[in-house]
Amino acid sequence: MGNEKVNSLALLERRMKIVANGVGVFNTATVAHAKGAIITDIDGNELIDFAGGIGVVNAGHCPEPVVEAIREQAGKYLHTSFNVVTYEPYIELCEELVEILPHGEHTKAMLVTTGAEAVENAIKIARQATKRQAVICFTGAYHGRTMMAMSLTSKISYKPDCGPFAPEVYRIAFPNVYRYKGQRDEEAFIDDELHRLHESVLNLVDAKSIAAVILEPIQGEGGFNPINKRYLQGLRDFCDQYGIMLIMDEVQSGFCRTGHWASWQHYGITPDISTYAKSMGSGLPIAAVLGKAEIMDAAAGGSIGGTYIGSPISCVASLATIKYMKEIDLNGKAKVVGKTIMDRLNSLKSECESIGDVRGVGAMIGIEFVKNNDPKQPDAEICSKIVAGCAEKGLIMITAGTHKNIIRILSPLVITPEQLDKGLTIFENQIKLATSK
Repeated sequence: MGNEKVNSLALLERRMKIVANGVGVFNTATVAHAKGAIITDIDGNELIDFAGGIGVVNAGHCPEPVVEAIREQAGKYLHTSFNVVTYEPYIELCEELVEILPHGEHTKAMLVTTGAEAVENAIKIARQATKRQAVICFTGAYHGRTMMAMSLTSKISYKPDCGPFAPEVYRIAFPNVYRYKGQRDEEAFIDDELHRLHESVLNLVDAKSIAAVILEPIQGEGGFNPINKRYLQGLRDFCDQYGIMLIMDEVQSGFCRTGHWASWQHYGITPDISTYAKSMGSGLPIAAVLGKAEIMDAAAGGSIGGTYIGSPISCVASLATIKYMKEIDLNGKAKVVGKTIMDRLNSLKSECESIGDVRGVGAMIGIEFVKNNDPKQPDAEICSKIVAGCAEKGLIMITAGTHKNIIRILSPLVITPEQLDKGLTIFENQIKLATSK
């Protein structure tokens, strides 16, 4: 990579002494400054970013229009609390979100700070709209680490000794085609999964008690598993049949990552409520809940929101981000980046039996590693070797999946063809090294 990592190692050592161990270390990179798809660490090494701050910098690190908007707003006012003093950036951002993410004829929005907050508020809105309590979620789901969000999150290692969890949360199997279809073809598998969905109101929870079903159309932490289109359409019908709110969690998959503003726009259905965060603010903490107006307005005054709902600094950052995304056609870039990655990795898959599956939508792509070409034999050890090897060569990557056997690619979508090629070459070489006999 060039320079040594003396300063980076010293900083990581300071981290270990002072920061609580429960704060995860997914990669050992450090940062002095970042631009586009490149992070420069505190030793001066340039690193290609394939993690994107866990999907936060779709528009790249420090896009100039966003940085300038932040500077300008910082000289005006930093905080008044939107509950107390109304400011235009909040309203303007809601207007923009409703335009690009319409939920039927009339859509309303609210802003908060994090994806987990958005999920918490979406559940409260759904419960007030239906006067019901139960919520259905899925295996493999990740919805955050606050109490309701953690209850909805599937992965046990994210919540050890954190209970008791929120009541009236019921989990059903996500239709993971690669892992669970077995000898069935995909259509037969989906038929069976839809049948199990409808059985859930007979053997799991009374349909009259269900306020909402929440899911990620493309699971993030669960392993970049895209929902089957017919299953999602069937789920929409199921919710309509029983008067249940369908909530789409788009925190990781939203804002151009898949080639649309939201991944649900690929599927020919409209959610009742949806949640967003991460790349809508280019790194500043901002999140949103959108929904059909009559549903959003079912929440009683003061029952949703908080002190920092839609910080003015974050609002202008988000407005500038969306404008920039439109100007450079970031949705179009996602499709080009995604095709390049898929073509390269599918070519490698044909000669590497350790790669069980390459999947995704747009530029939200996961690579699953298994033993003996068996979907039910996850290989986390190989993933760890590949991520560590990539780090040594100047490529930042992170894993995903219940078994940590999936490597996800979330590079900034403004990455240059040369940077993408270099990153993929490093990745491919490390896969070959890790899987060689």
